[in-house]
Amino acid sequence: MSVLVLIVTGYAWAAMQGLVNGLTQADVIGSDEGEKPADGARDILLVGMDSRVDAQGNPLPKKMLAKLNAGVADGELNTDTIILLHVPNDGRKAVALSMPRDSYVTIPGFGTHKINSAYARGKTAAKRELEAQGVTDEKELELRSNQEGAKTLIATIEALTGQTVDNYASINLLGFYDITNAIGGVEVCLNQATSDSYSGADFKAGKQTIKGVDALAFVRQRHGLLRGDLDRVVRQQVFLAGLANRVLSAGTLTDPAKLNELVDAISKSVVVNKGWDILSFAQQMKGLTGGQIEFRTIPIVNPEYDTPDGMAVQVDPNEVRQFVAKLSGKKPSENSSSAPAPGEITVDVYNTSNIEGLAGTVAESLAAQGYLQGEVANDTPRQSSVVQAAQGELASAQAVADALGGEFVVEESPDVTAGHVRVLLAPDYQSNGNSGASAPTGGGTAPGAARKQTDEGSAEQPITADGVTCVN
Repeated sequence: MSVLVLIVTGYAWAAMQGLVNGLTQADVIGSDEGEKPADGARDILLVGMDSRVDAQGNPLPKKMLAKLNAGVADGELNTDTIILLHVPNDGRKAVALSMPRDSYVTIPGFGTHKINSAYARGKTAAKRELEAQGVTDEKELELRSNQEGAKTLIATIEALTGQTVDNYASINLLGFYDITNAIGGVEVCLNQATSDSYSGADFKAGKQTIKGVDALAFVRQRHGLLRGDLDRVVRQQVFLAGLANRVLSAGTLTDPAKLNELVDAISKSVVVNKGWDILSFAQQMKGLTGGQIEFRTIPIVNPEYDTPDGMAVQVDPNEVRQFVAKLSGKKPSENSSSAPAPGEITVDVYNTSNIEGLAGTVAESLAAQGYLQGEVANDTPRQSSVVQAAQGELASAQAVADALGGEFVVEESPDVTAGHVRVLLAPDYQSNGNSGASAPTGGGTAPGAARKQTDEGSAEQPITADGVTCVN
């Protein structure tokens, strides 16, 4: 028995090494050299792409696309599944936090939009810039623009949650199909029968084991569900919980045939950040069981929020950050430092729009609120407004953004002097009639305005990988 265990363990380890060597890696975060994150937990961004190509950029065959019921690509590479996995260094309970794809959030450098467009916006902007620089090779364009798309999504998640993303992994439609086949399917449970021509979903009520095309339809369906995309998020959570339970409790890692299929499926379709020591991470994860993986959803303010981008899901970034801090065992106050008094912050205001006198008006408004007036001038035209602060002084930028009464891109910049905040006003900035102050368009809520917190998802019982939960 001891010899048998050693042989099986050795095979699994060799397969893991083969998997790591075969993974497609993207330079989107940088190397952590296998060290455990200093903040006490590893935060991994898991992304489901609606890509019609494999991890190496090869187009999927038309027959396979038809089989997957993928439909026709609309030209945009959206991320329809976004989950932040929080794994403590000491091996305690891991938490997977879902973000509805239509969450209306600040995308650094691009303004306020649905979160699933962050990757596409970063990718498109980078591709245009590379083409302007004379890059013509399609594979190079795809590789470099995809990396910028991932970086934009990572920055968006960090701004929304207040967490630092340590690692990144994405999977496409084909990969999900192959992986579910490799492990022999996942058991799920539905409260009622459902049928949907868009996703291809056609399921009976009750418990059932699904894989391949059916598994993809199960996690992609949103039409015909009571809460639309929010129910789809729950579908994804229970499926991933079942998948985790299957891998952790069944003989997947000790079955050479299954393991080979799983390694092959992952290698073809999963992209991870360059420098991630997967083997060390696997060692850290080996003590987890199904009950130690919990799935939650970020707090929701309004699931039917009317925006310039259409109907979206409204979220409050402050509530999201507090919720995430609580789940990670931190006090919200530990997540960010408090801002100095207005009289200690010098604000430089620049007009990058064609609205005459905008910088002066905004500077006067801020001065009236106690902020020190810095430089007031015009600057290079840009598409979206942003508030910037020096390294480590993000709280100051957020305070100025709040004083202006709107939702801004708030970011650190090495070009900003310590003690200063830089405000760049773009064409998306319009007057809200509040003492001359303005706010970017996009449905931002002014300070003091009443908010209705429904807290969808986070108020529900968390889903775990211990057992099968019946859902819509």
